[in-house]
Amino acid sequence: MNKQSQPARRPGRRTILGLGAAVFALAGCASQDDLAAQANAGDNKNYIAGDGSVNEYPPGSRGSRVSLEGQLFNGEKVSSRDWAGKVVVLNFWYAACAPCRAEAPDLAALHTEFRDKGVLFYGVNVRDDAATAEAFERTFKVQYHSFDDSDGGILLAMTEYVPPRAVPTTLVLDTEGRVSARILGISQKGTLKALITSASAGS
Repeated sequence: MNKQSQPARRPGRRTILGLGAAVFALAGCASQDDLAAQANAGDNKNYIAGDGSVNEYPPGSRGSRVSLEGQLFNGEKVSSRDWAGKVVVLNFWYAACAPCRAEAPDLAALHTEFRDKGVLFYGVNVRDDAATAEAFERTFKVQYHSFDDSDGGILLAMTEYVPPRAVPTTLVLDTEGRVSARILGISQKGTLKALITSASAGS
């Protein structure tokens, strides 16, 4: 097992999905009319893909409850304390990230599938302003809310699990608020669904 692909002191199962690293160039500030186009075809400056690994951590190795708080783009303040007893999916993204666009429809579909089962979805936007983030959400019909993490507060709180600039990264938290699974790189729908189901079942 490649220990560098998982957080320190967090042994677990690992599957490589084979997504290589890449570096691209970022679009500058866009006009309102250009925001949807940017969401569809951003050019990815400073984007570094995850390695495609999937880690699911056994209950005994999940460590402490996640502690974070932040503000959503709609102005609502949210704390991890609000998530007691809920499975939570956190997706770290930004609009000009090509894999973020590729996985967005699957994330939106899984949110629709699981929302009546008490599973919470949140995006964590690490770069965009509100207009750009909202254009992305309209384009891909994303109905869950995202944190405005332009100050890096949530990313810092989750640095054990989310390497700097490894976007997208998706975390699944169990009902005790612990990280039960992590996907570095693009989330495959079937894989993420299985990880959510496993966390919901308490395993």
